[in-house]
Parts: sequence; C-alpha cells; structure tokens
Amino acid sequence: MMRQQKRFWKVWPARLPEAIEPPAVSLWDSLSVSAKRYPNKTALAFLDSSITYAELENAAVRLAARLAALGIQPGDRVLVVMQNCPQLVIAHYAIARANAVVVPVNPMNRAAELRHYITDAQATVAITTGDLAGEVAAASDGIETAGHLHHLIVTQFGDVIDSSHGSSTVPVQWQEWLSRRHPLPSLKRGAVHHWQDALQTQDALPDPVAGRDDLALLPYTSGTTGLPKGCMLTHANVMHNAMATSFWLDGTPEMVSLAVLPLFHITGLVCVMHASILTGGTLVIMPRWDREVAGQLISQHKVSHWTCIPTMIIDLLASPQLEQCDLSSLVYIGGGGSAMPQAIAERLFDQFGLRFVEGYGLTESAAVTLFNPCDAPKLQCLGIPFISVEARVIDIDTGAEVAVGEQGEIVVHGPQVFGGYWRRADATEQAFITIDGKCFLRTGDLGYQDEDGYFFITDRLKRMINASGYKVWPAELEALMFRHPGIQEVCVISSSDSYRGETVKAVVVRKPSHSGLAKQDIIDWCRAQISAYKAPRIVEFVDALPKNASGKVMWRGLQEAESARSQ
Repeated sequence: MMRQQKRFWKVWPARLPEAIEPPAVSLWDSLSVSAKRYPNKTALAFLDSSITYAELENAAVRLAARLAALGIQPGDRVLVVMQNCPQLVIAHYAIARANAVVVPVNPMNRAAELRHYITDAQATVAITTGDLAGEVAAASDGIETAGHLHHLIVTQFGDVIDSSHGSSTVPVQWQEWLSRRHPLPSLKRGAVHHWQDALQTQDALPDPVAGRDDLALLPYTSGTTGLPKGCMLTHANVMHNAMATSFWLDGTPEMVSLAVLPLFHITGLVCVMHASILTGGTLVIMPRWDREVAGQLISQHKVSHWTCIPTMIIDLLASPQLEQCDLSSLVYIGGGGSAMPQAIAERLFDQFGLRFVEGYGLTESAAVTLFNPCDAPKLQCLGIPFISVEARVIDIDTGAEVAVGEQGEIVVHGPQVFGGYWRRADATEQAFITIDGKCFLRTGDLGYQDEDGYFFITDRLKRMINASGYKVWPAELEALMFRHPGIQEVCVISSSDSYRGETVKAVVVRKPSHSGLAKQDIIDWCRAQISAYKAPRIVEFVDALPKNASGKVMWRGLQEAESARSQ
C-alpha cells in the first residue's frame, strides 16, 4: 500500500482497493449507461414528481442539441445558476453531452457578483430559473464591453412539478416561490429562451467527443483574497471521486440519496449528484433546507444515504416533529464543512444508532481527499487518505514532512486534484508544491496526523491569532465553547489590541433558553477550561452568524468587519 496508508491498514476498509483508475469516458457516460440499465427506474424525485432515467437522458439529449444550435462548441463554458431542482441535473448532463463545461454558480449571487463569472469564464450561454433570471440578465446587461451573454435559457419550477396534484405537492412555506411562474426578462444584445421550448426542438445532436482529460467543471472558489478563481476540473477528476465515493459508501442501484446540500457546491455536485447517477440510484431533491421537509422526505422515500453538514443535524434533532420522522432507512449519514459537536454526535448514535462520518476536501480536489472509514470513524476528524490519495503534513516554512502528531500544512496528491486555476498561472503555481517528484496540492489547512493515520485539522493557515507571541487557533476554541450549555453557535476572530497586538474575540449566538447569559460568564467559563491566553477577552452577542449557501460560517466577513472597526 502507499506509504501513508501503512499506518492505518488496520482500519482501511478491507473490501476496497487502495487506488482506482478513473474511467476513460466523460461524465455523460454515467447517465447514458444508467439509462440503458434502468430506463424505468426513478432517477430524480422532486416533491411528488419523479423523473426516470430514460426521461432524464432524453431531456439532457434535447437540451444538448439546443445548446449546440445556439453555438456552443466543445470546451465552451455554460453557466448554471439554480437552486436544487431536476432542471439543474438535466442541465449538467446536457452540457456534458454537448462537450462543453459547466460553470456552477451560487444562486444567492447578485448581478454585480454574477458579472465576474460571466466575464472571467467567457461564457455566452447561461441556464437559470425564473426567480433568478432577472438577476442573471441584469448581470449580463451591465457588462459594457464584449463578454456578455448571448443566450439565456429560463425554466420555471412548475416545469417539473406534477400539476395533477395542484399545489398540494409543494410545502406551504415554498408555495409562493415554487408555484409562481415568473415573467421572463429581456436580454440586451441577446435572446431569452423558454426551457420547454428548448427541450421540444429537433436540433441536431453533436458527436460526443469529450474525454477523460477534457475540462468538465469550472467551479469558483473565493480563496483568501481577490475575486473568485475558477478551478479547472476534468471529467477524470470528477469521475474518480464520484466512483470512489460510491464505493466508500457501499453504493448500489438501490441507494436513495437526499440531495439537500447545494448542487452548485462541489460536495453536493460530485459526492451526491454524480455519485448517485453513476451508481444508478435515486436522488431525492430538496431545493433548500427545511428540517420538517427533510424529515418527511427521509421517511417517505426511505432515504438510505444523507450527505449533509452538522448544522442540519443539529436543526433536525431540535425539531418538535422529530418523533414523527422515520429515520430507520438511513444506513449512512455524514459530510463535512465543520466539525460535528460531540454532544450532537453522541445523541445521533444513542437515539438512531448512526455514526456521523466526516470527510474533507476542497473545490480544487473535486471534493473528497480524506474520509473516515464508515466502520471506524473518529469524531471531529478529517479521516484517512481517500482512495488513490496520498496525504502528508509538512512544515509551513521548509516543506519537509513533520513527525506524527506535529502540526503543519496538510497537502494532498491524487487523480482528483485539479489542473490549476482558470487563466491564473500565478495562483496555480502557488497552489502546488513538489515533494519526492510528486505534485501536491497545498490545502492551506493546518493539522496533524495521529498514530493510526487519521488526519485532524487545527485551523486555516491564514486564520491564526497571534496574541503576545502566543498562537491561538480559533477552531480549537470554538470546539470548546460549543460545550457551553448556553451557546448555540460561535465564531472566534481576532481583534486589535494595543498591548497584545491581537486578542481573541468570540461572536456568540445564545440559546433561547439562556437569554440571560452574560459576556463575563462566558469569559470566566472559558478561562476555567483552557489556558488564559486562549480564552476570549471580548464577547459579542448576535442573533445569527452569517453563513454561505453551503452552511459554513463566513468567518472572514466577521474578521474583515472587526479589522475595519479597529483602523
């Protein structure tokens, strides 16, 4: 086995190979093969509507032909700006069949932000939903020079909702949003097309020429500074992780996966959507998070696999309707994004017999690079090197590998690692380091490896707080503060201090049951638990922490706001 794996051979799943060869085909072949095998099987379930594999393939073929008729050539980039819905899945596979590249975009972006994706990706076509179409059109119209959209394809949620049931299939809290047919916007210097018109045309289908080494996805990542950068992922990069994830989770065609993670985000896109279609499973789609709807869907569809984030579990377990939910069908529940609080993990196991299985990856690595073995997970742990992955912990300054238990930067090497940043050779060069003749991706995350070969994260490389020369890692303090009975959420940032240079500040959301909790109470509690220099000197109460669409706390925004106040 690979050098890193020798340390944890006792926990390596015996049924799995240490590495696999990524298929030599494009992502389109996943759908094409599954449609041949299971033409009448439900591929997508959305509210009370269902789409079979044959129907999914046919819709994707028709849309691919229309994209080609609109001028899309092999390698061209096409924006997909949508919440989770069947049309998003159709669009992804249609773009793959058209030999083009998907640019998945966060649907929460506004026009000023969307302009960057249009111009940087040099996209001429975008696909979106009616509720977002106006924003996408405004983004294109605001581009003064060349580089605007030529075509905008717009679908309504009602295009796939079973109208025979009326609005009864739509949860009451979503009826205005999902049932409304939004008017189509106009597009300066371009044309707007109805989704249904695009799928009903008889345009010629181009020959399938995309292969494993061609670009398949161009997701954007924010990084620490500057505008978002596009990550160049090939069909082989994505196919490897879709296939390896399916193997890791014992995926079969009978797998039923809940797709509530945003499908514009790399984890939901690769480890949920592509893994499900590759396996021939059923994808139960939620357009956004709602704990009551999630519980109902798990019960109704007998969901077996749920990839999520810890905040979703916390929310579901706090539901007053939890006893009405049947979670007995779940055989896997796991994810990443943030560490699972120990108390929540223990309740999940005690009440439902489920162990939360954490994993770790980046947009630059098509999601997974480290994953806990499902039969031997460790809590608040990134896991062991994934199938085909070599991972190390290196000294930040010298690049030399550090000893077991010592902290350093986590670096990874494997067939899922991207080829670089789109049109950013400078950033690409900085993202990699060569070790023993191999090219490793620098994750920018600090961590260590234990004696069993499991990796643990301590913090982001850029997020360290230096208080009078003492290094404080926010993630460590946050993990501690989650144990306080009155703290619901917390984010630790640095604040300017005339004496210490930097000092520790905790931004806290109190539990409703502890509205009387005082700032000094928290400071005193922390001081009783950890070294004084690690304890927060400042506490700020807020009603909620800012989160992105994938549920991660946007600590950088809080940090930037704090830094601006001290200037």
